[in-house]
Amino acid sequence: MDDDNAPRHTGTEARASVLLRLPKLWLVPTVLAGLLALLLSLLYMGGIISPNRDLRDLPIAVVNSDQGQPPAGQKQNLGTQVARTVLDDTSSDKADWRGLTRAEAQDQLDSGKIYGALLIPANFSDSVAALTTARATERPTMTVLTNPGMGSLGSSLASKIVTAAAQQSSQAIGKQLKAAGADKGASATAGLLLTDPVGITTQVGHPIGENSGLGLSAFYYTLLLVLGGFLGANLINMGVDTALGYADGEIGPWHTRRPTVPISRTQTLLLKMAMTAGITILTTSLVMLATIVILDMDATHLPLLWIFSYCASLAVGLGVQAINAAFGGIGQLVSMFVFIVLGLPSSGATIPLEAVPGFYRFLGIFEPMRQLSGGVRAILFFDARADAGLGRAWIMIAVGSAIAMAFGFAMTRYYDRKGLHRMTPQPSP
Repeated sequence: MDDDNAPRHTGTEARASVLLRLPKLWLVPTVLAGLLALLLSLLYMGGIISPNRDLRDLPIAVVNSDQGQPPAGQKQNLGTQVARTVLDDTSSDKADWRGLTRAEAQDQLDSGKIYGALLIPANFSDSVAALTTARATERPTMTVLTNPGMGSLGSSLASKIVTAAAQQSSQAIGKQLKAAGADKGASATAGLLLTDPVGITTQVGHPIGENSGLGLSAFYYTLLLVLGGFLGANLINMGVDTALGYADGEIGPWHTRRPTVPISRTQTLLLKMAMTAGITILTTSLVMLATIVILDMDATHLPLLWIFSYCASLAVGLGVQAINAAFGGIGQLVSMFVFIVLGLPSSGATIPLEAVPGFYRFLGIFEPMRQLSGGVRAILFFDARADAGLGRAWIMIAVGSAIAMAFGFAMTRYYDRKGLHRMTPQPSP
């Protein structure tokens, strides 16, 4: 039986030059393509255009270990003065300074809770005081600790802030020494040293492997998991619909249309989700084979990494299948925005969330890529610590998977009860 809505051959073939003059043919693709280009530009560039301008409350530690005596006429030693000045500084909101002990600071570096630290050594006051005497043997120093596991840009931003604070403190100490007359009778070289008496050294506070992409391997590995789940689910969706006769199959000039298999929307979704769960085993294994075995990416806790990778990619795949089942033809576009377009700038993996506009920080609360990147980063760089983001990632994977299945099956059951079946006539023999 012929489909009354199918196009009929009338003996006169339509020509592209004629169809191009039809405004209705242009309307939908033009509007959608334009909106997509505008939204992609605003969302992607809006999140990375000016990290320094948008930077707010980057967590950084200041550690005062100074055990020296206070300068004459003062109640606090120089280390305490420097630490208090840094912690009480309200001239900028770019850093969230935390006064910690050395052990606390190391623990927060090791768990990815801070991006860097300023260390004031135990002999700081004594070494500054020695500059004014013949006992000076070395220049006083403060140490800047970086955390490359938090990403190269985040570590760089923290290093810049900490270094600036150390330099300001050095100049303030220099003014204090000169006010006390320490430069009187000193040589030109010594006088110049007293202007900026404190040296600054930089060390890695929490080292990562050489094959870690300067801290970016966690982000790109997460992106592989998300893309694997997204693309795999869409390929399964297309392949199942073609095999069951609900979509045409076209390869080059060859076109096929299989007989329609009677099946409800709910059973179709169940089939697609089950296939997603099975095929994700393969894709996850191949991602690890390519990145760790072939490319030699630094990675530890390999069994845990595989399990997490599988669950993360599966959660994305289940979400895509649910969205496709609910929204039909535009489901791929919707899922692309949910998992890719909004996920990339709000992931906090390349640019810290503290350095992006508030809109992206809000998205980072629930966007899947943010949660997954935190878990991958914890496994790769922070010894799989739950408080480094892995615990939250597991919770969000479970919540996301549950929401995806509940939403998907709720929508398909609703469509089935309303009689909104996908049945289409079988093609004529």
